[in-house]
Amino acid sequence: MNNRPAVLSFSGHDPSGGAGVQADIETLASHHCHSVSIITALTEQDTQNVSKLIPQDPDHIVRQAMTLMADIPIKAIKIGLLGHPKTALAVHSIIQHHPNIPVVLDPVLAAGGGTDLSNDKLIKTIKDFLLPCTTILTPNSDEARRLTGLKDLTECGFNLLQQGCDYVLITGTHEATPEVSNQLFHDGKCIETYTWNRLPFSYHGSGCTLAASIAALLAQGLDAVDAVGEAQEFTWNALQAGFQPGKGQHIPNRFFWVDGE
Repeated sequence: MNNRPAVLSFSGHDPSGGAGVQADIETLASHHCHSVSIITALTEQDTQNVSKLIPQDPDHIVRQAMTLMADIPIKAIKIGLLGHPKTALAVHSIIQHHPNIPVVLDPVLAAGGGTDLSNDKLIKTIKDFLLPCTTILTPNSDEARRLTGLKDLTECGFNLLQQGCDYVLITGTHEATPEVSNQLFHDGKCIETYTWNRLPFSYHGSGCTLAASIAALLAQGLDAVDAVGEAQEFTWNALQAGFQPGKGQHIPNRFFWVDGE
């Protein structure tokens, strides 16, 4: 009996292994899910920054997804780096054909090193086409502000709900606060605030890890609130056990629970 639900990730390829599809695969495997993936963009990057983004052919993305999903039952979809408006439209067309699959969207708009990975047209496409299809949106505070044009994060959360997301989890690691505060919005209000000890390093792939963990837990049958809570704990533990393979940011150890045995 197959007890590993399949989760489909649309993500970029990160040669450094810290973020993107590698982060998704590791996180999903750590949650005992079967990871299936479609590459949205190739990148030239290391643990310090992204120097080049190479979007993939949108038609190829659609055909890959159609072939895959005709064969394997998908229990959740995780969307990461898109990089181009046509890529966002391609992913939207796939989601439209599978409206009952929960969608977790990590709106990757910039690299951890600061490189902008989006433009106004991509942001508008995400807002117009993907947010109304999103079960759980997981922007960091910078991304929430870019998607809404607002400054106050609570107002950002309300606005993103109004744009069609079912749940919005705004993470606060980019804020200048002693502790990290994450806010979960649903049904027109902030339903939960989570507080986490701030860790000492900067991490490459933390957002991918969080979103993929939420998708895995939804695929396992958890409801949205429980999935969001457990995914944050998983991500914090992965970050705490992180390591620095290169000259830049630390990378989450998504198999921290194996090392602890």
